This record gives sequence, C-alpha cells and structure tokens, in this order.
Amino acid sequence: MTALELAQQLKAKYPGLISDPVEFRGEVTLRVSDAERMPEVCAAAKAELGFDYLVDITSVDNYGDDPRFTVVYHLYGYGHLCYLRIKTDVSEEKGEVPTVTGVWRTADWHEREIYDMMGIRFRGHPDLRRILMWEGYPYYPLRKDFPLAGKPSDVPEVAFTNAAPLEGGPFVTIAGGKDTITREPRMRIPEPNAREGEGQGGSHVPSPGETKK
Repeated sequence: MTALELAQQLKAKYPGLISDPVEFRGEVTLRVSDAERMPEVCAAAKAELGFDYLVDITSVDNYGDDPRFTVVYHLYGYGHLCYLRIKTDVSEEKGEVPTVTGVWRTADWHEREIYDMMGIRFRGHPDLRRILMWEGYPYYPLRKDFPLAGKPSDVPEVAFTNAAPLEGGPFVTIAGGKDTITREPRMRIPEPNAREGEGQGGSHVPSPGETKK
C-alpha cells in the first residue's frame, strides 16, 4: 500500500471534507476543509490506516491572506512505512482548532509550541501554556509581522526582552565562512574590495570586540 493509496482511502471515507490528494516529489498531502473535524480525521488515519506515529505538527502564517493560518500534521505508519501530510486552515479571528492529544499523546508539546510561537489555540488541550517563552509574554515570534530583531517587552518581576541580537539589519548569512562567527546572520556593510576571510559577496563581517576604524 502506497501513501497515495492510503490518502485516497481517507478521502473516500470523508467525501466533501477532504481534498483530492496532491503528490509532489514523493510526498502526499491532503487538505481538510473543516478544522473542527481534525480529531475525527486523525483518529481514522491512525486506527484504520495505520498512521500510528505523529511526526510533527507545524503551522504556517499566510500573512495578508484569509484564512491567515494553516496547521500541518505530519503522519507516519511503522507498519507500512508511509508518510502523509494533512493540512487545515484557521482564520485569525477564530484562532483555534481542536486538540488531537486524544489521538496521539505526543501532540501535547507540538501544540504547545504552535500556541507559543504562532498564537493558535488548541481547544481541549490538557495543559495549554507556553513552552519556550514565559507566561505573560505578549507576542508570537513566528508570525510574519514579528520583526527578526525581536520586540522589547517587560513583564515586571518576571522577564524582559530587548530588540537583539540582530537589531539594525539587513541580516545576511555568509555561506561557507571560516567559522560560526562569520556565518552568523548579522548586519553586513558592503565593501567592494573585501578580503577573503572578512566575509563573502563583498561584505565585511566584524569579529567580536572589533572596533570601528
């Protein structure tokens, strides 16, 4: 049984709810039109089609479009060794989908990370709180309208942030630099006669402690 055949079986079970499978470079994707039914679809994928491992749940910010967010479920079956991707959309206004922790327990941390970084809530999650940032942090760092340099914030007696370490931009990564310092994304000032070792592509890479001349 191939991933495409398994995807077609899942679509046949939910006509009108699940899109035709799309195959690209050997990967198969389905789209569920109603995010409220994701737990039902995922339960069927696990129990009936053998997708017993939740590899990951990720999210996409379609900033400027509506619906703004896409939640992406990456599934795998140890019995048939097939992968399947299932997507569903959620509007910024609603900003919520049901949890699938009742299907796969490992969804717990994946959903918490999406909530923390993107601000999408998972209704019914047993412990939906931030996992990387602290409680009370007012922003969602993976949204496209969040600046790369970060935003200043201050939660009294808890924590604070400043715009760092990449404040100033533009931020450029040098491929193949001599060490991690030169490869680090940072503001780079173009220099037409830059020497080898000072960056590539005509830009100078200041080293730690280097003073301006």
